[in-house]
Amino acid sequence: MKEKIEDALAKIRPMLQADGGDVELVDVVDGVVKVRLKGACAGCPMSQMTLKNGIERSLREQIPDVKRVESV
Repeated sequence: MKEKIEDALAKIRPMLQADGGDVELVDVVDGVVKVRLKGACAGCPMSQMTLKNGIERSLREQIPDVKRVESV
């Protein structure tokens, strides 16, 4: 499952990098994906919206086993 998530994040990453940010996969436990937002995303007030409406939505569409995404 981690490999599928890494592949899905690779598709999202260019959009984040265009705004000076990035995302790193930390762990996957029982369908809960833990990521670390980096760069401009780390301190951005919109990061939670990016996390839920962008990263989580995209991962759940591509990988039905993903229950939610959390930032650590």
